[in-house]
Amino acid sequence: MTRVQLVNPAETTPNRQAVLEQINNAFGATPNMFKAVANSPAALKSMWGSFGALGAGVLGAKLSEQIAVAIADRNRCEYCLAAHTVLGKGAGASAEEMAAVQCGTSSDARTGAALKFALQVVSARGQLSSDDVGNLRAAGFDDEQIVEILAHVALNLFTNYVNIALDVPVDFPRIALNPVA
Repeated sequence: MTRVQLVNPAETTPNRQAVLEQINNAFGATPNMFKAVANSPAALKSMWGSFGALGAGVLGAKLSEQIAVAIADRNRCEYCLAAHTVLGKGAGASAEEMAAVQCGTSSDARTGAALKFALQVVSARGQLSSDDVGNLRAAGFDDEQIVEILAHVALNLFTNYVNIALDVPVDFPRIALNPVA
């Protein structure tokens, strides 16, 4: 049972309906996560705005989804793992690539560096060394891309926490989390 009421897009306030309609148009459905977040119009607008802004960013959809999958698995968020695996495949990643990034790895060195950095941010709660940032720069990332990776980490932490804390029902094909070591 969810810990929060899912907002019915057809039976809510006009301001919520407007944002939920945009989400429905983008996905072809309104995912449960957005129905949960719609309990707060401010949080819904913020989350959807962040998805839109970062979706138009410089990292590209594939890398963005790969980062999301790595963070979801690290945080044990089944909802985000399922959703971003589907979205990653839609952005051109293979099933094998998505399985690897779930473990925080990639056969592509640049992607691997971005994943390592993002996961270090999560694990260290932002307390990074100059080497952490330097290694990302050495992999070919500039300051714009580094800040955007940090923005993706922050957005994914928010979505992970919403889905875990509120026990949002997964409405994407389930993906098994990696076993906890």
